[in-house]
Amino acid sequence: MLAIVAPGQGSQKPGFLAPWLDLPGAEARLRWWSMLAGVDLVHLGTVADADEIRDTAKTQPLLVAAALLAAEQLPMAEVGVVAGHSVGELAAAAMGGVLTPEAAITLAAARGREMAAACALEPTGMSAVLGGDPDEVLTAIEAAGLYPANRNGSGQVVAAGSLDGLAKLAAQPPARARVIALQVAGAFHTPYMAPAEQALGTIAGGISPGTPNKIVLSNRDGAAVDHGPALLQRLVRQVTAPVRWDLCMATLAAIGVSAVVELPPAGTLAGLVKRELKNEIAARGIQIFTVNTPDDLAAARDAIARHGAAHSHEPAPQFRVVVAPVAGTFSPNTDLDEGAQLRAGQAIGHVNTRDGATEVTAHDAGVLVEWIAHDNDPVAPGQPLARIGGHL
Repeated sequence: MLAIVAPGQGSQKPGFLAPWLDLPGAEARLRWWSMLAGVDLVHLGTVADADEIRDTAKTQPLLVAAALLAAEQLPMAEVGVVAGHSVGELAAAAMGGVLTPEAAITLAAARGREMAAACALEPTGMSAVLGGDPDEVLTAIEAAGLYPANRNGSGQVVAAGSLDGLAKLAAQPPARARVIALQVAGAFHTPYMAPAEQALGTIAGGISPGTPNKIVLSNRDGAAVDHGPALLQRLVRQVTAPVRWDLCMATLAAIGVSAVVELPPAGTLAGLVKRELKNEIAARGIQIFTVNTPDDLAAARDAIARHGAAHSHEPAPQFRVVVAPVAGTFSPNTDLDEGAQLRAGQAIGHVNTRDGATEVTAHDAGVLVEWIAHDNDPVAPGQPLARIGGHL
């Protein structure tokens, strides 16, 4: 199985989209998306300098547009898993069939504008904490009155919050850890972004999301989300919630992904995957590919042809399936028999993991037609657990 991943802020480089404009229709596509975003994506991706594309109001739609522009050159129907880091989640949602490209670009632009506005309300920032004992790092971040905004695995945690708190953390770093200030506008993925989350939620309320046509992983907990409205809600809430890229990578390993392709501007996520999954790479030969220019598309297409497999959450039009959100062992509710009438949101069981039980719910009302997984069955994220029919 192959996963495609889309990067987030900090991965952009001046001029990184210039080679893509040579592709037929690419510039027209960017011009159309620029109208939706309210920023000139062609300018930003070709001639804008580093300072200009560091502006989060411009960076966010630029990154989503870059990922989707490249994805349109690939056989996405054969891709089984998609994921994105921070704003890259919007690109992943579009690749997974939950959002249209136009909706993803519009949301990215609104997200960027509203987060920029939230940053202006109070001086805040972010610092990377590299190395150290993971528990000690989190304790130090909390002691400084900060939040762990990004947990990227491989000894990388990003702390965010007040400038005083960041200064305190830098002065008293965790043992064997380095603290590096990041050049960002504010404390992303923390409660400081609450006004942005509220504004984005209002806009997202006008979108009708689709049903995922592949496994879509969530930054909240690395879970596979098989319900469009639930994923859209997660995308909105992620503005104030920490990015758990470490858990997304753990899910990639649990699923048994054999290849990962990172879309432009590529390199950051590929590096994290290489470091975090080095044991799996050595044992199973997981291959990592980066797509930065059209010259990289041939290798990506070949990887998809060799590792890809279409994944659908709907085996037949008249049925829906409930899938496992995480890896573990499944425990169905013992009071539910096949033929039972289910209501939307009703719990049908749990997936038990080392970190506790994760509830599994029916996202739609209907009849429990069939248990696909049974008590104590090991399950992977995205694996079908039960089939629901009727009232869909």
